[in-house]
Amino acid sequence: MLVIFDVEGVLLNAEYLPVLAQVKGPQTEKEIWDITNAGIRGEINWEDGLVKRVHALRGISYEDAKKIGASLPLMPGAKELCTALKKAGWKTIAVSGGFTIITERLKEDLGIDRIFSNELTFKDGKLDDVILNVTSDKAAAVRSTIKEWGIRKEDIVVVVDGANDLKLFALAGYTVGFCPVDVVREKADVSIDQRDLSLLLKYLKKNFGEAALINAASRKQ
Repeated sequence: MLVIFDVEGVLLNAEYLPVLAQVKGPQTEKEIWDITNAGIRGEINWEDGLVKRVHALRGISYEDAKKIGASLPLMPGAKELCTALKKAGWKTIAVSGGFTIITERLKEDLGIDRIFSNELTFKDGKLDDVILNVTSDKAAAVRSTIKEWGIRKEDIVVVVDGANDLKLFALAGYTVGFCPVDVVREKADVSIDQRDLSLLLKYLKKNFGEAALINAASRKQ
């Protein structure tokens, strides 16, 4: 069994670039939010929007970028959910259009098995550009891992919030919108409208059965 999570707005209760933009002031913050929200709603080309946002923030110091990334709060319930999944023997993947500077901590904080994200680049200690490892086709980033682990489509759950995540739905037998935009809500099997990720547990139990969330070790006895 596998759960694939989006990161910002799902595992993290924040959007990184708009918070980072506060370093440059209210006008830049508004610009970044406008582009971010248009991308989440699927109104603009996601890759172009990401590059445009990063370029608008050029010159921010690595120290500020790192400090702000470390300060982003986990989504309420994320720790409880991921602990329960790990105890039950589930695998977890985080796939993000965001950056390693915010995602790498999820291995330690939540025990995520594998993480895919983009990378900010810095020149002379200042933010300069972005390396795109994950595009709006997030499914392309994770397919090889799913094949490597040998997990069937019916045993995969995808949890996302934005329109740029929708291609992940094709990989899954069960799809979840987490505080989603309308187009995700329309296509998801179920939506969670409270910012509490532990609520997913009851839906997993309902869909896969109580046994799916029992400690894997106890099932082997």
